[in-house]
Amino acid sequence: MIEHTVSFRLVHAPGSAQESDFLHTAQAALADVPGVQDFTVKRQVSAKSDHTFGFWMRFADQDAYDGYDSHPRHTAFVAERWVPEVASFQELDFTQP
Repeated sequence: MIEHTVSFRLVHAPGSAQESDFLHTAQAALADVPGVQDFTVKRQVSAKSDHTFGFWMRFADQDAYDGYDSHPRHTAFVAERWVPEVASFQELDFTQP
């Protein structure tokens, strides 16, 4: 099992229509890509980070993760929305030791 997480900060103003559209589009585009389990959008609340949101999802194995990473909906979302709208991010992938 791989737990894929990414925390990020958008270029949009907090509470803006653009922020909401980005989050809803991500959910619609990515949650049902084959192999994705438990896709969740979270708001980050710690004062120790300037990131404001996070995506969290699980994959059964590396093949499922690789399939997601190369899936046309994922690559299109990254090119069309992520690159121009995300100001900063940190990606982490976890497995059991």
